[in-house]
Amino acid sequence: MSYQTDLIAKLREIFQIDRADLDFGIYRILNSRSKEIGDYLQNRLPAKIQAAFSTSSQTQINSWQKELAEAEKAAAALGVNPDNLPKIQELKDKITSAQKGSVTSEAVVYNHLLTFFSRYYEEGDFISQRRYKGDTYAVPYSGEEVLLHWANKDQYYTKSGENFSNYRFKLSDDREVFFRLTAADTAKDNRKDNDATRVFALVQERVIEKEDDNGNLYEEVVYPVREISDALGGKTLEICFEYTVASEGGKKAQKIANENTIATLQDLIGEDWKAVWQPAPTEKNPNRTLLEKHLADYTAKNTADYFIHKDLGGFLRRELDFYIKNEVMDLDNIQDAPTFANIEGSLHQIQTLRAIAREIIDFLAQLEDFQKKLWLKKKFVAKSHWLITLNYIPQEMLKTVFANAKQREAWKNLFVINDLINLDKNPDSFAESNPYLTVDTSLFSASFQTALLAALSNDHDLDEATDGLLIHSDNFQALNLLQARYRGQVRCIYIDPPYNTGDDGFVYKDNYKSSSWLSMMENRVLLARNLLAENSALFCQISDIENTNLNKLMVSIFGIENHRETISVVTSSKSGVNAINVKRGERLFKIKEYLHFYSNHPSFRFNSFYTPDTYNKNYKWEIFQNEQGLWTVTNLSDVKKESELVDYALKNPTHIYSIEKNNSKAGEAMKAILEKSKISQKVETFTDQFGVTKLIYQGGVCVSLAERVIQENGKNVFGVLGSDIWDDIGQAAKSEGGVSFDNGKKPEKLLKRIIEMTSQKNDFVLDYFSGSGTTACVAQKLRRKWIGIEQGEYFRNVLLTRVQKTLFGEQTGISKSINYTGGGIVKVLKLESYEDTLNNLVLKDNGDLFNQLNDGAKEDYLLRYMLADQSRDSLLNTEVFKQPFNYQMDIATDSAGATERMNIDLVETFNYLLGLRVHAVKDRIEKDGYLAVEGTLPDGETALVLWRDCEKVGYEGLDALLGRLKINPQDSEYDTVYINGDHNIATVWENENGVSGRLKIRQIESEFMALMFGEAQ
Repeated sequence: MSYQTDLIAKLREIFQIDRADLDFGIYRILNSRSKEIGDYLQNRLPAKIQAAFSTSSQTQINSWQKELAEAEKAAAALGVNPDNLPKIQELKDKITSAQKGSVTSEAVVYNHLLTFFSRYYEEGDFISQRRYKGDTYAVPYSGEEVLLHWANKDQYYTKSGENFSNYRFKLSDDREVFFRLTAADTAKDNRKDNDATRVFALVQERVIEKEDDNGNLYEEVVYPVREISDALGGKTLEICFEYTVASEGGKKAQKIANENTIATLQDLIGEDWKAVWQPAPTEKNPNRTLLEKHLADYTAKNTADYFIHKDLGGFLRRELDFYIKNEVMDLDNIQDAPTFANIEGSLHQIQTLRAIAREIIDFLAQLEDFQKKLWLKKKFVAKSHWLITLNYIPQEMLKTVFANAKQREAWKNLFVINDLINLDKNPDSFAESNPYLTVDTSLFSASFQTALLAALSNDHDLDEATDGLLIHSDNFQALNLLQARYRGQVRCIYIDPPYNTGDDGFVYKDNYKSSSWLSMMENRVLLARNLLAENSALFCQISDIENTNLNKLMVSIFGIENHRETISVVTSSKSGVNAINVKRGERLFKIKEYLHFYSNHPSFRFNSFYTPDTYNKNYKWEIFQNEQGLWTVTNLSDVKKESELVDYALKNPTHIYSIEKNNSKAGEAMKAILEKSKISQKVETFTDQFGVTKLIYQGGVCVSLAERVIQENGKNVFGVLGSDIWDDIGQAAKSEGGVSFDNGKKPEKLLKRIIEMTSQKNDFVLDYFSGSGTTACVAQKLRRKWIGIEQGEYFRNVLLTRVQKTLFGEQTGISKSINYTGGGIVKVLKLESYEDTLNNLVLKDNGDLFNQLNDGAKEDYLLRYMLADQSRDSLLNTEVFKQPFNYQMDIATDSAGATERMNIDLVETFNYLLGLRVHAVKDRIEKDGYLAVEGTLPDGETALVLWRDCEKVGYEGLDALLGRLKINPQDSEYDTVYINGDHNIATVWENENGVSGRLKIRQIESEFMALMFGEAQ
């Protein structure tokens, strides 16, 4: 049966067991049961289909044969030849047809299954195209006036790179070969080889210097090839690569690098591993070896896995029913069926098709839902450190700071601080004269950072003292983690997403360029909107390419009533150098971009602004009250020359007015005062319903010049009310922010306008496409609180550097115009990535239990429960919480995917899962084995989170500790206390008067699990 063979091949591809030699991520779990899955596809699935038809057919045949025997017996009794009777002939035809039809029906079902599942699966992803019939599609529509739809609307965009970082495959003897990427030589800003072609190449043996969590340096030898053994004696051949500049460029650079790698490995791999040279021929390359095959796969672009469906099971089940109604259940065939038996046969085909298809859908839904669970899982804080200016560092800790050689070197490089001799001679004087030097706690031991935060807690509320939060992460994962802590608190969001030009770093699925981009944007905007306060706004900058799609998407989320403006931002001069490259007659010269402005609620009002303009001659009336309370009016154009008037008006704008006589919309009370002033020719006053007093003169309202004199580059200039064309911004200077950024910095002047339009001091500003950090640094200069999110490789060398220079008080951009001097505290986080989650999946071996199940239970387990069960402990191993300061994972250290084993910050992770506003930290890890965090929960309750090393602080030790901390049901300053590990603490008390009280104590492990795996809201 070709349809059966084709269907099984397609299902093996979809179920991802056609890569049985791969042993990492989700492949590892699927391959652990590849034998059982293969048996289901190859044997049990066909047997089910065959049994469904053979049982049904045989039952029907038996009924007809019985009926035939009775008819023949009746004919014989009448002396009639049975062959001449139509009834008997009809029964014989039915029996013959049924005997042949069973095989035909099976083929029809296989054909439909193959057709149905092939429609939606495309190179590793399910595409949510709702087929109507053939090549006609249906779009879900609920009666909206205008509907925006795209192919991947029901999916999460998850692609962050196109390379495998680590790759593992098995040999025929079950030994493994592991390709590992070491710290990659990826492109850095300010380097001449930024545009060079990079390839995966075999590392050369060398010694590298590394740093542990306590800041201690140690040496590690990197080998190109080595054999490693696990605890059970299993052998793995580890081959190490680096992502480096190619020795030869061009399209074949990786192919040449692979050839060089194979040539080198032939000398390095010993006889014990000769299995890697087994033949794996192709038609084009009959001499290809197994190692060459996997090396080509490893270094090739990963063109699959761009999306995860939000509800694949529901989608496919609905599509299946639609498919059956439209393409299987043919009403014409039913109407024209010669007998009811034909209709019964068709209905039985449909029943079988639907039952088998739904089983397959259950398995596919398990795969997709598991990946969705991994994607939506709140990610761990892998690392946290702080940037704190010297004026915040406690006096007693300055000696440790100044003694740190790495910090001193960083000051030299970042801030050109060469006065370190004076530092050694007179540290107090040095600290006093350099108050905004930035201390980077990542250059110190973990114990120093914790001790510093505890010391800061003595004098400051940590949450209030922290100015900014900088997160190195995929923005979806960062926004997801921030939901509990910042929901409804952000006043202004500015984003400058990829413009989808094709060469801006945005990776899209072939044939789904705009659709990929829309899914990426929608997923993130929906999360970001949760963080917006009611009285807030979002700005998004974009070019022509996705301008139309962007606005339609945003309107579908915020509503047309909240689309405030589409602003044209002039980004280039008409006579600029870019005019040379215009394809004349084909395109116009581009000198603008679009800035879409959305409010979160129609009641939102922004702060008006003014842009530079020439002097308006209507502002010629000087009006003020003298000491006797009499109004004095002077027409300055009568007493001053124009040049004198301009200079005078700039210096004395407070009492200079224009007379606005277009007041047709004024109320009756106002109109009465206007008429009175015409007659009296004197200054009158009118106070409106908001309590604002206005001057009235000669039948017009006096409009003050004061609000139209603005500061531009530190000088007073005349201004005009801002419009939707911003042609006064210009481009960012190359030196702005103290960093270079090839991808284009947004001008600080642009962000100053946006932030001042929408927020006040200490309001939160968010940018989740931070780039070079303009939004974060302008927000810092304007004394806003801010959050910046970026996953680019330039995070440390550009964004983090710029933030440090801003804290130091660098004087480019808007600094001089607002008299910014520096200072502040910024928290920096690095989050676990989705790829990290996949790479840390560990298989739980439950083979013995699985083998004890009956066939039905095994099948149910494979189709519905296997993935969640076998990966449970590797996603969150709460047993390790007994020693919470030593939880480790493999985390990618660069954009190419090289990983390192590192301690995970469970404390910081849990703070964000709770949404805790941290007020103070008490560090007793080294001395007493515990750390206490005080804060406020989103509902306003006070909370204490107590982390302990359960080996140091057991049952009795915990009772004593709580006593010292004055935590008990009778008298506690906290509404809720969270504690890790088992305990027997009393939570209820009753005094001698019978009055009872209760202390809410929560176990960290169960809360952590529930909050981490709660879906994105």
